[in-house]
Amino acid sequence: MKMTPIIAIAVLVAASVGAPHVSLAQAPGIKRTDLQRNDLSVPGREVIQVLVEFEPGVTAPSHSHPGEEIVYIVEGALEYALQGRQPVTLKAGQVLFIPAGTPHAVKNVGTGNSAELATYIVEKGKPLVVLTK
Repeated sequence: MKMTPIIAIAVLVAASVGAPHVSLAQAPGIKRTDLQRNDLSVPGREVIQVLVEFEPGVTAPSHSHPGEEIVYIVEGALEYALQGRQPVTLKAGQVLFIPAGTPHAVKNVGTGNSAELATYIVEKGKPLVVLTK
């Protein structure tokens, strides 16, 4: 089993504690582009929007977020494995709601690159990504 991607992700997550704007960024085979971050009218909450691109066969390991995630598939096919649910494969144009704190993994199951537009409504000041088992 290759540990390098897991170690890289763990380092990035650890770094995000001191710099909340940094998240599962630039892990091998995954490119994250921060698009916007704004405070909401709800005290202590913010919205973060990120374009996440996956190379073929790449998996983002199980993780959770300190708030809700709304996913829109921009291209390709991604499989989402949410804890307590059967995995679901989504294609370009489809959407998914991931409840706050729900552990999930994401895998590019297509033959080419895949991408999602991830919108997070999260608690301000908390790490955006928390690795889970």
